[in-house]
Amino acid sequence: MMSNQVFTIDGSMGEGGGQILRISLAISAVTGKPVRIYNIRAKRSKPGLRPQHLIAVKALAEISSAEVKGAEIGSTELVFKPGRIKGGSYRFDIGTAGSVSLVIQAILLPLLFAGEPSNVRLTGGTDVPMAPPIDYMRYVFKSNLRLLGASFDIVLHRRGHYPKGGGVVELTVDKPLQRLRPVKAVERGEILEIRGLSHAVRLPFHVASRQALAARKYLREKLGEAIPVSIELEHYKKEWDPHLGPGSGIVLWANCGKTILGSDSLGARGKPAERVGEEAASILFEDLSTGMAFDRHMSDMLPVFLAFTGGHSEIGGSRLTSHAETILKVLGILVGDDGFEYRVEGTPGAPFTLSVEGIEPPV
Repeated sequence: MMSNQVFTIDGSMGEGGGQILRISLAISAVTGKPVRIYNIRAKRSKPGLRPQHLIAVKALAEISSAEVKGAEIGSTELVFKPGRIKGGSYRFDIGTAGSVSLVIQAILLPLLFAGEPSNVRLTGGTDVPMAPPIDYMRYVFKSNLRLLGASFDIVLHRRGHYPKGGGVVELTVDKPLQRLRPVKAVERGEILEIRGLSHAVRLPFHVASRQALAARKYLREKLGEAIPVSIELEHYKKEWDPHLGPGSGIVLWANCGKTILGSDSLGARGKPAERVGEEAASILFEDLSTGMAFDRHMSDMLPVFLAFTGGHSEIGGSRLTSHAETILKVLGILVGDDGFEYRVEGTPGAPFTLSVEGIEPPV
């Protein structure tokens, strides 16, 4: 259902980052509601659209047959008028080390409702600061979205670290939906096992090994020996390494029966491998200790999907972030009149519960 009313979003609300842009356009594509976003990234040192934001705009425009004004580097205002969502085969190259994971967050929602399968090949950063690593998307995000009935796959072909980028990822949506499924998952279940993936690209093997050993040591000290901890090492000899690098990182995830809680940490010049592993482990332990069903990152990502379940959902998150609060405000503006409602119990930075009344996707 297409709308003639243009909804206005202030891109400086909350922390004023690129997430407001991506989520607003994704919702616009699904609902058919035109949006005007102003003050785009107004609080950043370089306001306006950067290459990683522009590719998300272009990707969503192509997927939803949208008319767009203001889609250029540095633009602080954008008008987006969506048409019909269509699946199929797509190729998008960010051109920098901008996060592939953030583009997936933006395009997945409309592709789930495209009515036909989709295959998207993305080139950019897979393991970069201030964004979920691609392994988090593969092993945590994907698993938790299955609770809502979403069926898709994420395949990593080549890693791309900051600042080179050049990573290649393939997103496949094989079974588009009419709507997502409501979820009730407030408290996590018993921790069944903890798994992980520690990688080192064009670096010595011991980097990946030390990251994993430090993470395993921390978790066993905190959780005891009864919970299995298994961390896979990913490393290639230089002459066989398909990845660009150099770079390293670790992603951990805890299987709690119904839900998966995850954490991550990236290597950096001058940052010991042991600190990388301990950092990821300490974040995971902190989130597990809240007893809530979802980690801090999934708590950010889930609300926009819960909004399109056509039913009542309740979730528990380990930390109420400013990202989550901002996304809920955007949803209220764009689909509040359609019956979307939410209630948050908790304080910023602390564990919280979220109740959502989702709407039926109009596409």
